[in-house]
Amino acid sequence: MYQTAIVIAAFVLVYAAVSGRIERSWLSGPVVFTLAGLGLGPEGLGVLRLDMAAEDVRLLAEATLAVVLFTDAANADFGVVRRNYGLPVRLLMVGLPLTILLGFALADWLFPDLDLLEAGILATILAPTDAALGKPVVTSQALDAPKREALNLESGLNDGICVPVVIILLEIAVGTRIEGHSFGSMLTVVVEELGIGALVGLVATRGAVSLLRLTSRHGWLGEGWVQVPAVAVAILCYAGAQAAGGSGFIACFVGGLVVSWLAPPRKHELLFGAESVGETLAMLTWVAFGAISVGQVLGRFDFSILLYAVLSLTVVRMLPVYLCLSGTGMGAAGRLFIGWFGPRGLASIVFGIIVFNERLPGNDTLESVVVATVLLSVLAHGMTANPLLHALAGPTEKRK
Repeated sequence: MYQTAIVIAAFVLVYAAVSGRIERSWLSGPVVFTLAGLGLGPEGLGVLRLDMAAEDVRLLAEATLAVVLFTDAANADFGVVRRNYGLPVRLLMVGLPLTILLGFALADWLFPDLDLLEAGILATILAPTDAALGKPVVTSQALDAPKREALNLESGLNDGICVPVVIILLEIAVGTRIEGHSFGSMLTVVVEELGIGALVGLVATRGAVSLLRLTSRHGWLGEGWVQVPAVAVAILCYAGAQAAGGSGFIACFVGGLVVSWLAPPRKHELLFGAESVGETLAMLTWVAFGAISVGQVLGRFDFSILLYAVLSLTVVRMLPVYLCLSGTGMGAAGRLFIGWFGPRGLASIVFGIIVFNERLPGNDTLESVVVATVLLSVLAHGMTANPLLHALAGPTEKRK
């Protein structure tokens, strides 16, 4: 235990000391963290031994995603969102279903050992994009505001939309809960997940903002505690929605949008602590992913698995996005850019662990493909974010 603590603490110290330089390079935090986990873990030097079960990794990834979704939505420009809501609507209502269908067809073709339900589960696990991996893009001023907020809203909402789809397909596969598999019963599960999640996020955050306004007027909020409430509200949204039978991810993102809309006093100070917590949790998640998940399945990668991973990040994602954004006035380069920056990460890890715990017949294939796709996404999107943003920037931005 102490050896592991020493290794992680030393790694955090070194990374923090050079983090600014790394963030300006072609590398990214998730790339460094994942490779560090793999290199220091049991399959590498063996000095980092994380005694974590799958459920522990899932809990860590869920907490990370909850905080990241909340802070990303809270930092969104609500005015831009309101004026350009058509882009994320197209991405979510047209692009996302097409991505799942294309991913399903590809899985059915490449992996004959998977039945139709397992192919659908795989496609849905890998459909949502990752808010944490896409953060360098959605926070960069080199990208125009409509594209930036479209990617931010898409990554915040698509994992919540995919939650009920994964649950429905999984429960049909194991023969539980969805009696008769009727369209009506499935639609009810989807509406409950989304509606309850949105309601919890709205109510919890609206109440929290009202409380903070009241206490701020009286000077009751201590300076040492100003960065704590945002983390507490994010956890409250997630846990409250999950307990009520809704989507915690939707609750966190809706809660963040409420913060963006209401703009409480000292908003940036309130969010600063949550952003730091999110970055720390993300670091631990990617280290655990590299040390545990990648290390365990690296030897299983074959041509079919790697081909699916490549196509999942390119054709399966980029073609639906390109098609669904036709008629918006956006040029081909803009549509290709949005299509490329659809990284897979925390949501896919969370969904994957939920599915892997059920031990479906095709479990080994599902696990290997998910890990391979997320690993490739971490490397490819992490290494191309800054170079492509630099290429997009005009002469003024480059001089800055």
